[in-house]
Amino acid sequence: MTAVETLETDVLVIGGGITGHRAAIAAHAAGARVLMVFLARGASPYVIGCNAPIGHADRRDNPAAYFDDMVRGGYGLNDRRLVEAMCANMGEAYWELAALGVPFAADGGRVRQRRLSGNSFARSVYVPEGVGLAILNALADRARSLGIDMLAGWKAVSLLEDDHEVVGALAWRRHGERLAEIRARSVVLASGGIGRLYDDSTYPTDVLSNSYGLGFRAGARLVDMEFVQFEPVVTIWPPECRGMEMPTAMLAEGAQLINGNGDRFMMRHNPGTAEVGIEKARLALFIQSEIDAGAGLSDGSVVFDTTHVPPALLEGYVSHCRRLRAAGLEPRERGPHVRPAAHSQMGGLFIDANGFTGVPGLHAGGEAAGGVHGASRIAGNGCSDTVVFGSLAGRGAAAGMLPAKGRDWPRILERALAPIKAHLGPGAGSPVQDAKEALRRLMVRHVGIRRERSSLQEGIDGIRALLAELDAASGARTLGAAVETFEARDVARVALMIATAALARTESRGAHHRRDHPTQDDANWLRHIGFRRDASGGILTEDIPIH
Repeated sequence: MTAVETLETDVLVIGGGITGHRAAIAAHAAGARVLMVFLARGASPYVIGCNAPIGHADRRDNPAAYFDDMVRGGYGLNDRRLVEAMCANMGEAYWELAALGVPFAADGGRVRQRRLSGNSFARSVYVPEGVGLAILNALADRARSLGIDMLAGWKAVSLLEDDHEVVGALAWRRHGERLAEIRARSVVLASGGIGRLYDDSTYPTDVLSNSYGLGFRAGARLVDMEFVQFEPVVTIWPPECRGMEMPTAMLAEGAQLINGNGDRFMMRHNPGTAEVGIEKARLALFIQSEIDAGAGLSDGSVVFDTTHVPPALLEGYVSHCRRLRAAGLEPRERGPHVRPAAHSQMGGLFIDANGFTGVPGLHAGGEAAGGVHGASRIAGNGCSDTVVFGSLAGRGAAAGMLPAKGRDWPRILERALAPIKAHLGPGAGSPVQDAKEALRRLMVRHVGIRRERSSLQEGIDGIRALLAELDAASGARTLGAAVETFEARDVARVALMIATAALARTESRGAHHRRDHPTQDDANWLRHIGFRRDASGGILTEDIPIH
């Protein structure tokens, strides 16, 4: 096996998106030496809206109204500690980002805001060319100016552990087959959510449940894993735009959803306001129900009719209009075809309002963490989550640094390397790619937007079979193949937790819809389902009360 480089820092941030940069900047401001390690920039560049209750579009909006929308949109399952932290900090965070030069749309001194699905007011701040990319670029510039160290193109594959404390991470670089042992007094997991665990996902390929696997193996709890959000309006035609999310803000500005029969079907499902203001999980379910009933287009979609959006507003969606026109579609004359696609995860690592996971030395933020959104996430809150909890986790990590002391580093490193070495050996090679593809198909078929007991159980059996195959795999001929097999086991475990929680929750709530249990059951299910590692390394299920 290749030699292992050694690096040291105070706070190690794993992730290169908005959450990771916010965490690194906050930890640096608290006086810590910071090192960031990341494979790529994750999903942050594709974010199109960011909620901030600053009341510029409507003076009635404030943190209290924001709180109410989040809890309502989360179907009451939100961790109130986290909701309070997000509502209390997002206004200030907006002004911090503006001060860094993020070019938010504004009319003079008044910030422009759009109303996204699930929000009572126009609350989303934006940049016409793309708010996520603008925020990320501004944060990256700031991090560089501060001299924060970065290892770009590296992937953290295991956390370093010592006596139930997290003391760093083992990182791998595909190019050159290099390994680095990064010793740290505190770690922030900020490498996103489930990523491409489903076929037809909206996520880039560099996100694949890494945060969840790393945290679970280190002893952290995972919560609310059954709540996978299916983005309701993801483009499938034109094919050049496949995977592009259409903004739900357009629905509040005149866009309509039209089925294959030419009907504006949301008038039936949500009389009065139709597409406007409805929470994402319900919108996705209604769209899918039209398609499942045979009322969709021949390609299994509906039309996102952009022709009713006033031209001045339509042209404000610069990147979307540019991409559609490049594909030969004029959005003033015709709309793209859309359908729900697996997008994000409401669940994740169980944290407190400082991002602490309960494992000494380990914090988390953004989509790596769970609880703040409850059973569904109102549109625009994914970005707000990364902005707020990235900073809180970075600050918490700096405050919670473990004492500097002598450790048996050779033993710590060997423990991290052992399970990767177990997959090396002669043979026919690793089954990892076939297993990943099979896993994605299983998740779409059995743990999709609409669920039922028999199908979920079949999915669980299939996932367990794949996990057993990966556990026994020992034919990886290279370090990279061994790492990918090791990581695929994490992905399969995450899939198993999602399916297990979906089977256990015998109700429908938010993004979790059971055909055989179609109603919400507050009497029995206003609680979290949690998972943690048992003494043998298996998965232990537990109930966690609402905080």
